[in-house]
Amino acid sequence: MAAKTSIAKTITKLYCSGSPSSFSKHLVPLPPPSLSLSPSFFSSSPAVSSVPESQSTLSSQAPERERSRWSKWLLFLPGAVSFGLGTWQIFRRQEKIKMLDYRQKRLEMEPVNFNNVSLSSEELDHLEFRRVICKGYFDEERSIYVGPRSRSISGVTENGYYVITPLVPVSDKPERVQPPILVNRGWVPRSWKEKSSEVHEDGEQPSNVAPSSVQENERRSWWRFWTKKPKVVEDQQTPAFAPVEIVGVVRGSEKPSIFVPPNDPKSSQWFYVDVPAIARTCGLPEDTVYIEDINENVNPSNPYPVPKDVGTLIRSSVMPQDHLNYTLTWYSLSAAVTFMAFKRLRPKKSRR
Repeated sequence: MAAKTSIAKTITKLYCSGSPSSFSKHLVPLPPPSLSLSPSFFSSSPAVSSVPESQSTLSSQAPERERSRWSKWLLFLPGAVSFGLGTWQIFRRQEKIKMLDYRQKRLEMEPVNFNNVSLSSEELDHLEFRRVICKGYFDEERSIYVGPRSRSISGVTENGYYVITPLVPVSDKPERVQPPILVNRGWVPRSWKEKSSEVHEDGEQPSNVAPSSVQENERRSWWRFWTKKPKVVEDQQTPAFAPVEIVGVVRGSEKPSIFVPPNDPKSSQWFYVDVPAIARTCGLPEDTVYIEDINENVNPSNPYPVPKDVGTLIRSSVMPQDHLNYTLTWYSLSAAVTFMAFKRLRPKKSRR
């Protein structure tokens, strides 16, 4: 009874102090008469605060579920990458087989005689891996040493160099003039380069070089200067050397790896074969033909330089069988990683 009286007084005070609209704002609905009033009825803050908390919980769980789903897919990424690398090795194997077959067919073709043919620049570009025969004179004083290159002799590894020397061809027809070519004569020990350096330091003039007057008279036609070599030898009354016959294969410049230092022509440091740069150093045009000597008829009394083995031209650092082994390795790794990913994502059975 006292509670009802206090409520009535409160309603009357609110109604008298303001307008009906303000009264309606403060009006609180009364419970049914059958229900008993309790302090929890008027405190509505717990019910109101529970709604935002549930919404914030749901919103925080959504990004976590998204991240969890992406993390599951990332478990299959190593397997996919390994599978792609294995497939790439299959294509590389096919390319290597075609490349080696191409070289083999080119080497089996009839050799080109450089003494009797005049080739255009376009024809020279398509001569790589073709065998050639050329007879002429070596210009020893313009030799270039590329290296160091190691060679195993009777199980002992010895460092040396590849010696590249200009060769002046001798034509059967006097009216035909052939330009010099660069010949990789093969491997020589380190003592060859040291001996060549001592000769250059002594300042000795080679007997097969034309006098300065001849050079001045024929400067416009540099190839004629080279063809005057046998005639100058006779004028100086020195013993004439018989021309040498070279059997070689036309090659191009080497592609060095990132670990090979750059060449330094000024200090005569050559770490890889760069045909245009070597030709410029020898005073020849940049499009000079470069061949590698593969003549197997080596004089036992003078075994150096050691010509290259023709078998090395149809071999590669990574052969087709190696690519096949790499393919099996990558596919096996892909299967193992993918299996572990499925096993990691498989739901675990609850134990009873």
